[in-house]
Amino acid sequence: MARLSPQMKQIVANQKLGFVGTVNADGGPNVSPKGTFLVLDDEHIMFGEIRSPQTLANIAERPAVEVNFVDPIVRKGLRVKGLARFVAGGSDEFEVLEPRFREVWGELCDAFSGIVVIKAEKVAPLTSPAYDMGASEEELKAQYLTYFTELHKS
Repeated sequence: MARLSPQMKQIVANQKLGFVGTVNADGGPNVSPKGTFLVLDDEHIMFGEIRSPQTLANIAERPAVEVNFVDPIVRKGLRVKGLARFVAGGSDEFEVLEPRFREVWGELCDAFSGIVVIKAEKVAPLTSPAYDMGASEEELKAQYLTYFTELHKS
């Protein structure tokens, strides 16, 4: 089991959007963005399930997942590998967990069919190869702030 450091927890809190990788019945990958992530504790992250039928089907049969969180501006992030489980809406556990989501997303929680809880077994930082080539965080931040600003002017 892996422990999430305070810095790792902050990445999840800041990014909220994680790309969840699961395994399909044919052994192929399924990657789906989930935008409602929260840290549960030092060893678990979770997301509110809204429209994830394939992700849920995969977790039910093959609970191994990997989630990537990436800050597209500074090109750093977090990788979490672990086992996922679905907590159905209306269950006792859901009723305990859901208020934590409601504090952040309010009425969006009404769309949750449940919550997916992931027990972190391995955690690792993600960084761009640009750092290996000598780029600084400030340089990448300036470059990608400009890039995304220009991209969204259209």
